[in-house]
Amino acid sequence: MLKQFKMATKIVTGVDALATVQTLALKRVLIICDPFMEENGTVNQIEQLLQEKNICCSVFSEIVPDPTIEVVTKGLLAAIQLQPDGLIAIGGGSAMDAAKVIRHIYTSAEKKATVRLICIPTTSGTGSEVTSFAVISDPKNDSKYALVADQMIPDLAILDPELTISVPKNVTADTGIDVFTHCIEALASTAATDFTDAASEKAMKIIWNDLVAVVNDGENLILRERVHNASCLAGIAFSEASLGICHSLAHALGGKFHIAHGRANALLLPHVIRYNAGLELEKEIPSLAVYQRIAGILGFQAGTPKATVHAMINGLNRQLKQLNVANVITEYGIDREEYLAAIPEMATKAMEDKCTMTNPRKPTHKELEQLYKRLLRGGYECIL
Repeated sequence: MLKQFKMATKIVTGVDALATVQTLALKRVLIICDPFMEENGTVNQIEQLLQEKNICCSVFSEIVPDPTIEVVTKGLLAAIQLQPDGLIAIGGGSAMDAAKVIRHIYTSAEKKATVRLICIPTTSGTGSEVTSFAVISDPKNDSKYALVADQMIPDLAILDPELTISVPKNVTADTGIDVFTHCIEALASTAATDFTDAASEKAMKIIWNDLVAVVNDGENLILRERVHNASCLAGIAFSEASLGICHSLAHALGGKFHIAHGRANALLLPHVIRYNAGLELEKEIPSLAVYQRIAGILGFQAGTPKATVHAMINGLNRQLKQLNVANVITEYGIDREEYLAAIPEMATKAMEDKCTMTNPRKPTHKELEQLYKRLLRGGYECIL
């Protein structure tokens, strides 16, 4: 079976990388961000850099967490009004995902051959600055849609660790866990290659070794740069290898109960690893060897493959505890009965999610329901 690997995004990384915007051969730029990016002066920095090079710019700052169809529509109208030859998305995954979809629709509808997309992440988590993925929310249906198209891949990613210094501890933890989940799922994906594995393994080891430290010392620029680069490496990996059911389940959970995406992954990941590796089964399944290898990369080794993966899960749970991640869904203000009632519908959406296609173990609807029930105290009589 033939496989491919492509790297369409140019990446500039390091302190003061933001100044790279002055090298852009553009005339009109639409800056896409959330209101906070305007309030904290980051957008003003970019505007000044562009104006020094006589590049006209306008700002669309209505991005919200889990960007909605309505927000994307407003951004599209802003693009139509400006007629830009470039979009600059600055912020977290929400700004970058919205910008990808806006660019894609705008160039298709307006028949614009070239509108460059420049992504400048200010959190170290989504890897969206190099991927063909975007997640858009539909509040009317309590849904999140994972969109995938090569036309959404950004042209340039600017990774400046100074932009991440002010990120709060809890956001640093959540986004870092998202990176770790990207790595685990890309390594276990049925579409993984030697090339995606290389990026995943490097990023995974950085997060495993440095995430707790950077959460506790957010002004450490060396650690910030390492974790920022790891986020991008993980994005490179999963953009090609795709992901698995941890993300499928997290998309549906976040769409219904509005839990931060990284936190949703953190809740689910230990249970998904246990399921995908078949630890509850009497016989060993092929995907067990995949997770045994992942555990080995992280330094875990026990007497049997299953014991090795169990050791990794225990280590992961210890890290999550250090990051103050509660492992029970009701500790996030979610009513137990409301959660139970929502499980069948969330499982249906997770089954339909594109990420489920490359999961190493093919789940049933009932098995996804049981994984959700694992998030309740005691596992709610859950037997997988």
